[in-house]
Amino acid sequence: MNTQIYELDDKNIDMDIIKAAAEIIRRNGTVVFPTETVYGLGANALSKDAARSIYEAKGRPSDNPLIVHVSSIDMLLYVIGESLSDKARLLINKFWPGPLTLIFKKSKNIPVEVTSGLDTVAVRMPDNEIALELIKQSGLPIAAPSANISGKPSPTKAEHVINDLNGRVDAILCGSSSRVGVESTILDLSVEVPVILRPGGITFEDLNAVLGEVKIDKGLVSKETVPKAPGMKYTHYAPEADMTIVKGGLNAVADKIMSLAEQYKGQGKKVGILATDETKDRYQADLVISMGSRENMYTAAAGIFDALREFDKQEIDIILAEALSEENIGMAVMNRLKKAAGFNIIEV
Repeated sequence: MNTQIYELDDKNIDMDIIKAAAEIIRRNGTVVFPTETVYGLGANALSKDAARSIYEAKGRPSDNPLIVHVSSIDMLLYVIGESLSDKARLLINKFWPGPLTLIFKKSKNIPVEVTSGLDTVAVRMPDNEIALELIKQSGLPIAAPSANISGKPSPTKAEHVINDLNGRVDAILCGSSSRVGVESTILDLSVEVPVILRPGGITFEDLNAVLGEVKIDKGLVSKETVPKAPGMKYTHYAPEADMTIVKGGLNAVADKIMSLAEQYKGQGKKVGILATDETKDRYQADLVISMGSRENMYTAAAGIFDALREFDKQEIDIILAEALSEENIGMAVMNRLKKAAGFNIIEV
């Protein structure tokens, strides 16, 4: 497949390019576009054939539902099979456009290929002008998972997408780096007490402040419990190297990581260390990368996937990663780290 690659300025969008990409969506093609979370691989959410093309391009398991992106409330109502509840209105007024995906009962307009056979549909409104204009110009809701090969670190830069999907999709819209850096929070509104199925850019604390009561899916905190969201049971975000997370007091963590690094180097392994701004100078290894600051965990969220991809680029054999606090946005960052490491965690 010949992939058309377009460079776009987020602040001065070339509408001719957007209209060309929208036409690809209307004819059931695939278009990669930037969002505030990660880059998305989009296609017509009303077409079963378009949905299948997304799964094929990513190598994505067919029981992993797609998130539908909308640009208006009218489009949302067309996608869902119910009127908006008071809770939904509160959340939409507070957090949309933004990194919050809401699960509703689906309407008959959405094919089962998009929802993997479920009677519910996940929907969000992205906070990115390129994404919103693409949806508006196409006149269609757009189904879009992250624009990466399934299981690999999600793409937060155009170069990540080009490396993964050039030749697999019809077009790639290259914008700026994703400012949130982790996927959207998924909140199930189809149950009496809303449940977080995936932590993301909108935190548990944010949601609890608005709704008063929110639960967290047990599968997010336990390796033994299968997450409710079908796609969350798969290995995600994984670099090529084996990865271990070290958890505990900061000094003990640093000592343990250096001890393990020396051990692996003695075995001839190329060692990478995933640290933070506050600790990166403590380490010596083949590659030391800071994912961001412990004082501002949003920087860690924005940097985590780029860091994991850099380890792949440098052909690192072993990654040793510091654990972070799981409060606020830290829950989302640690969720990605745990999945990337296959829940391989050492406590010190």
